[in-house]
Amino acid sequence: MGQEPDLYRDTWVRYLGYANEVGESFRPLVPVPVVWASYGVATAYVTADAIDKGRKAAAVSATPLTPGLSIPALPLTPVSPQAHAQDPTRVGVAVVDTFVWQSLASVAIPGFTINRLCAASLALLGSLTRWPLPVRRWTTTALGLAAIPLIITPIDRTVDFLMDSSLRKLYRTPGEPPTSH
Repeated sequence: MGQEPDLYRDTWVRYLGYANEVGESFRPLVPVPVVWASYGVATAYVTADAIDKGRKAAAVSATPLTPGLSIPALPLTPVSPQAHAQDPTRVGVAVVDTFVWQSLASVAIPGFTINRLCAASLALLGSLTRWPLPVRRWTTTALGLAAIPLIITPIDRTVDFLMDSSLRKLYRTPGEPPTSH
């Protein structure tokens, strides 16, 4: 029997983390509050994933092992009081690691990247072409949307490297961060 898919990483829900990149791509065409709302969606995704990973860490740390076996003897629900009382360090590491990683890899760095790409392309199209403004805006939006799949993996790997070189060194021993991002 295979492992249950991670709702926040292995399903369509993962795309909610990219909402702000889509918002940044559409910035030339929509009111600024729409872009801000896209950051709200992405931030809600990041927060929900961090809470989910904390609950899973609590359930894992609270599930007692049968002596001689590596399987849990009595599974506890992720929200049971016993689960949260078992190993708060493990839970804290899971929440902080996931929140920081997702904030950087899903919101801050990609949002900044798409914002600057779109701003530069709109400015360049304005100085290098005689296209009407609506055509330049739609072209900028298309470029921003096309760039999203190209930036995801390099940003994810960079954030992994940055966190492995800094924050994760602080808590490597007490609890490992979630492995799949």
